[in-house]
Amino acid sequence: MHPASAWLANESAHIEDEADEHDLHAFQAIRRMDEILVNNFMVFQDVVEEGCYDLVVGDEAWDVDYFLHENPELKRFAFAWMTDFVGWVPMPDGGEHEVALTADYNAEMIEQRARYGRVRDRSIFVGSPEDVVDLPFGPGLPGIREWTEANFDFAGYVTGFVPPTQQEREQVRRRLGYGEDDLLCVVTVGGSGVGGPLLHRVLDAVPAARRLVPGLRFLVVTGPRIDPAGLPRRRGVSYRGYLPELYRQLAACDLAVVQGGLTTCMELAAADRPFLYVPLRHHFEQNVHVRHRLERYGAGRCVDYEEACDPDALAVAMAKELHREEHAIPVETDGAQRAGEMLAELI
Repeated sequence: MHPASAWLANESAHIEDEADEHDLHAFQAIRRMDEILVNNFMVFQDVVEEGCYDLVVGDEAWDVDYFLHENPELKRFAFAWMTDFVGWVPMPDGGEHEVALTADYNAEMIEQRARYGRVRDRSIFVGSPEDVVDLPFGPGLPGIREWTEANFDFAGYVTGFVPPTQQEREQVRRRLGYGEDDLLCVVTVGGSGVGGPLLHRVLDAVPAARRLVPGLRFLVVTGPRIDPAGLPRRRGVSYRGYLPELYRQLAACDLAVVQGGLTTCMELAAADRPFLYVPLRHHFEQNVHVRHRLERYGAGRCVDYEEACDPDALAVAMAKELHREEHAIPVETDGAQRAGEMLAELI
């Protein structure tokens, strides 16, 4: 970990300032964080000027990718870009104004790639072509999937772990103090502080859910920026803050309730666990890109926040998902290997 990491401006605080109750207009939030992106690119530039690096891997490093295209003379290394979604997408209630804005951002990106293709030595999509939404970039612009297939290599999804066997799942459950007959629901909302309202809504539904499913127990994982002590206490609920290797707890659960972030949802899909996901309102990636991918895998059930605000409705949704018998399409496990091979070719 480079010590210059301490100079990076914190994106999480900005995102939390932009958020309302389970509502984050991700596109507008990114539009309003120029000072953070500029600061962090300058930190990056100082680091690469002082060091001697053969390869830079930008994992959705929007600042690095954008400003290298704006200043291609600064590139003195192989550069690989990695992302799991392509294309800014307007929200339905954004009207023509948002359609025009997202199209303008997409057009700028397309033009950058056409003019300065040499900036990226590899563009890697973390997924398959079918995971890309089949929508246009905007009026008069190409289709997102069509353009992505022509401009990216596809690694398949990168889980970061091999899905546990049934025996390994039982071992984790025993370490957590759960027996074979116990039913465990894990509730988690990612690493930022915007998930607090959803945690409260789930806790409101706990009594009704436990009446519908006797013996159901909950593990609420708040993450590093939400204090578990600030949440209401409920019978049958355990509370934890940050949990390393959260995917192990997710793989051991019988049900999960999560936000709509791709990583957590795909960890659940890879472990073939039933789950409800509640996308942040106006978050285009969670509502469009992530939902498209999960529907392709047949993983999880999307719940609107308005439904989650009704304790009885959320409890019924939990009970139904807990007993769902359909299984998701298996998530590929060789994505990291393929991505690594693509990166190795650049060194």
